[in-house]
Amino acid sequence: MQILVTGGAGFIGSNFVHSTVRRYPDASVTVLDALTYAGSRSSLSMAGSLVDLVEGDIADAGLVNRLVCDSDVVVHFAAETHNDNSLADPSPFLRTNIIGTYTLLQAVREHGTRYHHVSTDEVYGDLDLDDPSKFSEHTPYNPSSPYSATKAASDMLVRAWVRSFGVRATLSNCSNNYGPYQHIEKFIPRQITNILTGTRPKLYGAGKNVRDWIHVEDHNAAVWRILESGEIGRTYLIGANGELDNLSVVRMILELMDKDPDDFDHVTDRPGHDLRYAIDSSTLRNELGWRPRYNDFRAGLQATIDWYRENPTWWENDKDAVESRYQTQGA
Repeated sequence: MQILVTGGAGFIGSNFVHSTVRRYPDASVTVLDALTYAGSRSSLSMAGSLVDLVEGDIADAGLVNRLVCDSDVVVHFAAETHNDNSLADPSPFLRTNIIGTYTLLQAVREHGTRYHHVSTDEVYGDLDLDDPSKFSEHTPYNPSSPYSATKAASDMLVRAWVRSFGVRATLSNCSNNYGPYQHIEKFIPRQITNILTGTRPKLYGAGKNVRDWIHVEDHNAAVWRILESGEIGRTYLIGANGELDNLSVVRMILELMDKDPDDFDHVTDRPGHDLRYAIDSSTLRNELGWRPRYNDFRAGLQATIDWYRENPTWWENDKDAVESRYQTQGA
């Protein structure tokens, strides 16, 4: 089996590559990644000799076509994902998330290749904090940021190519991931590495915003279940019932790292900061039999803290630059 993983040197993509090599040791995996600041060769260093890393642009039609031609399966993780960056400069998000997806769709259409599109729950906007409902496959799209708007556009392109051109595609929208190899600009690894470097964690606003956390290994197991058993054209929502407000997460990190739970700083809230995300993953569970392994967020968070503590060489060279960017934004 020849598998092409776009964005496979990033956070979720690299974890997917590792899980794929374990799951299918005879498979050949090609990773296409632009190796921007969010992608790292070192994230794939333990993945094995059958992984071929190609540095390139997802919007390069010639390169994409050559790679798709040799592939049995394409899994599309490549995306610009950081909300703060999309507010500062939306243009890379349009190129990667929209034009990049279009380029891939044209290639899989030409070669008849099986395609899975990885997206986010942020395309649905947000829910009120006291709203008992959750996002489902039927929730209308209501993106709040340039990032989520470009992901919503890419989802719609996939659905159109399935209906208009018969592309063999499935889609998934997942809640917030955490785990190893996540770039330290993101919420959980930023707080962990702040503490490890003697800096107080930072919390947007009052920290009441709620996210539905899922361990990256559970996300990727769900992607494989969809690839193997999902219905072409369907969208599956991936979530682990892990709702927690940001304040609780920061305090849990501090506690697990033997610090005072109130030893953090409040910073000005992000513009348009979504209030709450919550995923109804019952279709995935009931129809495809998927279940998360990491049902204890506290245990998964402890394992994540341990990983960052044990792998400083993976993140420490980027720490000063990341914090400098945040300081210029007042965050």
